[in-house]
Amino acid sequence: MPSPASPPSKMVKNEGIRFVSSSIKIPRPPISSPNPILSTLPFARQSFAIHLDRAREAAQRLLCSISGFRGRGVLCSASLAATRPEHESGVSRRQHGGREDEERVLISEVLIRNKDGETLERADLEAAATGALKSCRPNAALTGREVQEDVHRIIESGFFCSCMPVAVDTRDGIQLVFQVEPNQDFQGLICEGANVLPTKFVEDAFRDGYGKIVNIRRLDEVINSINGWYIERGLFGLVSSIEMLSGGILKLQVSEAEVNNITIRFLDRRTGEPTTGKTRPETILRQLSTKKGQVYSMLQGKRDVETILTMGIMEDVTIIPQPAGDTGKVDLVMNLVERPSGGFSAGGGISSGITNGPLSGLIGSFAYSHRNVFGKNQKLNLSLERGQIDSIFRINYTDPWIEGDNKRTSRTIMIQNSRTPGTLVHGGHQSGHGGVTIARVTAGIEYSRPFRPKWTGTTGIIYQHAGARDDKGDPIIRDVYNSPLTASGNSSDDMLLAKLETVYNGSSDHGSSIFVFNMEQGLPILPEWLYFNRVSARARQGVEIGPAQFLLSLSGGHVVGNFSPHEAFAIGGTNSVRGYEEGAVGSGRSYAVGSGEVSFPLYGPLEGVLFADYGSDLGSGGTVPGDPAGARGKPGSGYGYGLGIRVGSPLGPLRLEYALNDRHARRFHFGVGYRN
Repeated sequence: MPSPASPPSKMVKNEGIRFVSSSIKIPRPPISSPNPILSTLPFARQSFAIHLDRAREAAQRLLCSISGFRGRGVLCSASLAATRPEHESGVSRRQHGGREDEERVLISEVLIRNKDGETLERADLEAAATGALKSCRPNAALTGREVQEDVHRIIESGFFCSCMPVAVDTRDGIQLVFQVEPNQDFQGLICEGANVLPTKFVEDAFRDGYGKIVNIRRLDEVINSINGWYIERGLFGLVSSIEMLSGGILKLQVSEAEVNNITIRFLDRRTGEPTTGKTRPETILRQLSTKKGQVYSMLQGKRDVETILTMGIMEDVTIIPQPAGDTGKVDLVMNLVERPSGGFSAGGGISSGITNGPLSGLIGSFAYSHRNVFGKNQKLNLSLERGQIDSIFRINYTDPWIEGDNKRTSRTIMIQNSRTPGTLVHGGHQSGHGGVTIARVTAGIEYSRPFRPKWTGTTGIIYQHAGARDDKGDPIIRDVYNSPLTASGNSSDDMLLAKLETVYNGSSDHGSSIFVFNMEQGLPILPEWLYFNRVSARARQGVEIGPAQFLLSLSGGHVVGNFSPHEAFAIGGTNSVRGYEEGAVGSGRSYAVGSGEVSFPLYGPLEGVLFADYGSDLGSGGTVPGDPAGARGKPGSGYGYGLGIRVGSPLGPLRLEYALNDRHARRFHFGVGYRN
């Protein structure tokens, strides 16, 4: 039913809304309620119930008064529960199968009047009440139940706060008068307890009602929309009461459940019983975005659970909200099941930089890690990787969040001793000569922090001592083509690097957007230390095309200054230009590589992929000291294309790809993980 139009003079501007912050008290719900924090009654419907109870009483009184009219020629066909005995009222009853029907009373006229029995001032309200009637019509024989139902319908129209049916005995017959009391016109709003609910949301919810008569049905919709705002955001809040004040002012009481206390409870991973945890409670609490005094949000709580799990020290995390007595607040109990904090591991892998020999690419590894040093979530990792040629020994100590810092800054201290193949730049040696390996000793410290959503910055200082070795491990300064292997001309180069890195990561999904920028600046603290600047960047963007996905990847870099030849950008291989061996396209001071892939599902975890790659040293190969690429006849640019399959595994996607290059060579590539 459309709302009655309101006089233009009644329209009030939005300044009528006033927000008042007050203490919050949520009424205790029934025990059977599924959510003891959020349960409440819809208060507009509660008002309906009150009005209808009053209407039922009024209808009963009406029937008593009607039964007192004797000798009026009223046609009665049944008994009426609230009437006098038959011999007193002169009303007859008819039996139907042993059951007496309700008494019917002939009504000559039906009128709508105000509570004083006078004509309503507003014709639209009279029309609304008349339109709500279904059974009560002039010259109709009515039962008490039918009158009562029509009283209900008038109340349920939402425009009236009371309705009293009155029977008037006239010379023309019994006149049925519905005496109604309209609701007040809405002139303003007081909203208390709404600390997180936006003012504009409430203004918009009540905007159309200013200057119009308050409609209980419409008010119920507004209350539901406000409660829905809290539900959509996972917030523990609702409209707890509403009251009509004098002058048409609505008082809206909102209850928001603030966090009263957060308790950390550790559970035994076998029995589930409470136990003593190794992690310090403050280490957990500082990770939470939910704080005391905030309105509790289930969505925020879910993110907090995910944050704790990403720390890597918990096996299971749950948050249980509980009422904090009668305060209207909520206590949070966080149940934690810790993972074993440390242990040894062993494994194996494949080095993509080694391509000669059937087993030369295999690597074995052994590691010890402690995930929760001092109960502060600090990480200690000691690892050793060993292959036929490569070997890497690392010590890493990471503090994921430095104590006392409010920006989530992490610190990593690293020491590494490695020996890796030099074949990417100085490979392709002549028969009878040994290979080249690069020995490095590296130590440094890095600091990293998020500075914008999805953006992370890293800065650090790294010292590196690096030189070339032959198969026997002896230092060498030139390769088989007489190209220098160091920039200083000595058996090794020393450098102190200032590092800066910025990473954007759209999500953990392989097809999401990624951008990485890295810069290293050599600091010549001592005269013999190298002085150079090296920048590199890579980007990736995926696009869904039906069931398939198109992935575009770009990377590039440039070096200025005096740098070690083996640090030149190498182009070609499994993670560069497929169809070429590792580093076979070229090596230079500059480079650019682009790749396009289309992947599509085949069966279960199996995927198919079509790809095309292109890479170039941008004509910079000859500017590398000794021109190692030119000495080996590398083209400096090239492309490859082909197809492959991928299958998921605990180690990541396993890739098998077949590629052809622009020199008509064919090559299989096998890799673990997605292409960089």
